[in-house]
Amino acid sequence: VADRLDSLRALFDDAGVDALLVTGTTNVRYLTGFTGSAGNLWVDDRRAVLITDGRYSEQAPTQIADAGTAVDVEVVGGGDRSPVSALADGSTRIGLEARSVTWSEQQRLAKLLDDDPVATDGLVEALREVKDDGEVARIATAAAIADRALAEVQPTMVAGAVEADLALALDHAMRAGGASDRAFETIVAGGPNSALPHARPGSRPLADGDLVVCDFGAVFDGYRSDMTRSFRIGGPGSGQEADLLSAVLDAQEAGLALVADGVPLAEVDAACRTSLDAAGLGEAFTHGTGHGVGLDIHEGPAVS
Repeated sequence: VADRLDSLRALFDDAGVDALLVTGTTNVRYLTGFTGSAGNLWVDDRRAVLITDGRYSEQAPTQIADAGTAVDVEVVGGGDRSPVSALADGSTRIGLEARSVTWSEQQRLAKLLDDDPVATDGLVEALREVKDDGEVARIATAAAIADRALAEVQPTMVAGAVEADLALALDHAMRAGGASDRAFETIVAGGPNSALPHARPGSRPLADGDLVVCDFGAVFDGYRSDMTRSFRIGGPGSGQEADLLSAVLDAQEAGLALVADGVPLAEVDAACRTSLDAAGLGEAFTHGTGHGVGLDIHEGPAVS
């Protein structure tokens, strides 16, 4: 974590800023280790200051110290003037995160600054795309927790089992297996619901012959996993179902065969789409090929 602030500062010249006010909560956590819900991070070439409120007067310094990063903490009360104007003294090009600052917040901050702020897009997110060894290990642990949960719950996915109950069972198994939370709302969708990419589990019981899609993930030490698995209830299916499964597997393998350092992800995406086109399924592929995971469930880079 300690090197991330320097990596961010190295992006300032190209972004046309002297300082950045980081307002996205996930980005603040990435740079400081602070997990609270209220905190903005000021970063310039000399210092980094976390601005938070009294609820986090103990938590913020402790988490920052644990992360080993050089960040000061400034606690403000409800009636205190924002310290942004004082921090900005000497900085003429102050960047705001366009993805996380509302128009009203931008207007409020503009009144505190001598110069109009500069909209930036994705500076911290660009750093987050490349994981260090610790991040990779956390994601791998989250994936292993989810995998074990599925192995525990899958035998109960039989005719008569209810989608919502199975989703809850997966959530419980992940928690029992070491997850701090589910990575997103768990999906268990059977029969006609399995055709919906983001179905919500309901009261429908599974039936023999159903195709079932499970989409879920675990959170471990803040990092998220994402996995999707498909099953058929009641034994082997029709030849058409087997052909569909084979076509999707072929497309996945075609993409994975290209994954290597330096290969544009657009080429990986194209390989998957070409494979599905050859199987006559190109028009049915309405979703994305893939995405990064990390502190958020959807991160760059996008496989598209």
